[in-house]
Amino acid sequence: MLHITRWLALVTLALITATPAFAQAWPNRPVKLIVPYPPGGQTDIVSRYLAEKLGPVLGQPVIVENRVGANGIVGITAAKQSAPDGYTFVYINSSNYCINMFAYTKLPYSQDDFEPVTQLGEAALGLVVASSTGIKTLPDYIAYVKKNVGKTTYGSFGVGSSSHLYAETFTQLNKLDTVHVAYKGAGPAIQDVMAGMATMGVHDFATTGPFINGGRLNLLAVTGTQRWPTFPDAPTFAEQGFPALDLVGWNGIVTPKGVPQAIVDRMSLEIQKVIQSPEGKKRILELGLLPTGTTAKEFVNIVKKDTPRWGEVFKASGVKPE
Repeated sequence: MLHITRWLALVTLALITATPAFAQAWPNRPVKLIVPYPPGGQTDIVSRYLAEKLGPVLGQPVIVENRVGANGIVGITAAKQSAPDGYTFVYINSSNYCINMFAYTKLPYSQDDFEPVTQLGEAALGLVVASSTGIKTLPDYIAYVKKNVGKTTYGSFGVGSSSHLYAETFTQLNKLDTVHVAYKGAGPAIQDVMAGMATMGVHDFATTGPFINGGRLNLLAVTGTQRWPTFPDAPTFAEQGFPALDLVGWNGIVTPKGVPQAIVDRMSLEIQKVIQSPEGKKRILELGLLPTGTTAKEFVNIVKKDTPRWGEVFKASGVKPE
């Protein structure tokens, strides 16, 4: 009986110590961070900043891999199909991780396929137009579209994305006759706004910020409940009579289901350190995110809370699932 008791004790000890030992040995080769959008947008720029900072502390390079298509579906599906060994992570946002649940009748992944790692930050978007249009306020934009019936468009970074829903909700509220054009990312959409190929777009500040500061884009309104710190003169939609546009999106990191919790927690902790450092806070804010850096458990709760809220926004926008 004593031998059995000792054997059980040894087995228990082995189980307790195995996961931390595995985590300590991780990583012993490069770590991949999938970005489901093209180079040049917010997700890509933030990912490359994280990769630069995480490599030295992990002792292995973090390789950013752009897997573009279908409002993040291609990249997230690729992550789902990866082995749950702690060597593949994917950058997500409230568009591809929450809104897609309602925007597509058939989706090759679900939230249950992933382990949340950390929320990087909240992401307000801004409605912008080319400064060459002479449009400087929301009333100016509304008047411009009504004067040019059937001749205007707005560009989003994907069907059913937050960019699409915000712009379409505003369009419906004001009964505007304008056409939606979906792009593969915010970068290409903004280039067409500045080139006069699209009239308006609602996009992140990592993409639009330099052009707003450079005078090529006019910022007319900001989503969320408060003004954005780097553009305090731009009023929110809610301030201008459109409270339906007060929900703020976010960006985060997840990994395939089944990755050992010790690895999830280690990666979460290292990212939190980057995001919450003085340099990290400054840089992430410059890239259009209000930095948070949450624990994995906190991020799980955020996803659970926000997903049904985005479902309500999707339904209110009138956009039809694909």
